[in-house]
Amino acid sequence: MASVEATSDVAVRAAGGVLWRPTAVGEPEVALVHRPRYDDWSLPKGKLHRGEHPIVAAGREVLEETSVDPAVGPRLPTIFYHVQTTNGPAQKTVDYWAMRAFSGDEGFTPNDEVDALRWLSPAEADQLLSYAHDRPVLGAFAALGPVTGVVLLARHGKAGSRTEWEGDDDLRPLDPEGQAQAVHLAQVLPWFKVRWILSADKVRCVQTMEPLAAALGLPIEVDPAFSEEEHDKDPGRMARRLRELVADWDGGAVAVSSQGGAIPDTVARLAEEDGVPLDAVSSGKGSVWALSFHGSTLVAADYYPDLRS
Repeated sequence: MASVEATSDVAVRAAGGVLWRPTAVGEPEVALVHRPRYDDWSLPKGKLHRGEHPIVAAGREVLEETSVDPAVGPRLPTIFYHVQTTNGPAQKTVDYWAMRAFSGDEGFTPNDEVDALRWLSPAEADQLLSYAHDRPVLGAFAALGPVTGVVLLARHGKAGSRTEWEGDDDLRPLDPEGQAQAVHLAQVLPWFKVRWILSADKVRCVQTMEPLAAALGLPIEVDPAFSEEEHDKDPGRMARRLRELVADWDGGAVAVSSQGGAIPDTVARLAEEDGVPLDAVSSGKGSVWALSFHGSTLVAADYYPDLRS
């Protein structure tokens, strides 16, 4: 999947999701909403608030329109179409994610914006959708198969210059920009429903996870397997460790803070082993790879170079 930037030059920006839930028969159900204003059936979505990251907007809009708390998963295609605004015709861009339902829809109440919610098989939903441009999004979701676990592999935030730091490099802390990057991670990553936080044994890696841990009330588990040194000793260890984390994990996400000398090779290794095509594997400071798994098999890898809103 292509990386996602937080800003865009398009006139109208929106985000939403293919909200899904597992069923006893194996095939998932997806949610469609009916909007009385347009008398249409569509995927839940809505416009970004000013300064809002698309992931946050997508989660918020899905929750508002369905009353279901979603867990963000793999990125789906972005769609483009033209709409009429008070300023005339404009291009609208809608970013989509697959989202697993983390609550039921018992709280759904019909209102002026959305007056009906239906759970359907992907094939049934495809027939009911009112707009052709929604069908490739639903099709991409169906092609993925159910995602059972997500690893959010983050590179630590900026930590000044290694050559200018006079102490033990393991103790080099985040600089002010790195601290700000950590705050942005804490604002966006909860929408993936993080349930476990791990970090390499470097102060800057642990500090990158601290705002997220504070926001979620979770501890940070320090694991040297995610350090550059351990990766250099055994280049496959980190990939194996990530597979272990999600092999028996059903839903939610594991957040891991690591280093630039370990992340690109690990992501490329997982993708090559499991046949997930990637054009390039970057790892900027403060960036995140969202790695989606079915069991212990990687099925999607999405790069977020900057989680600032």
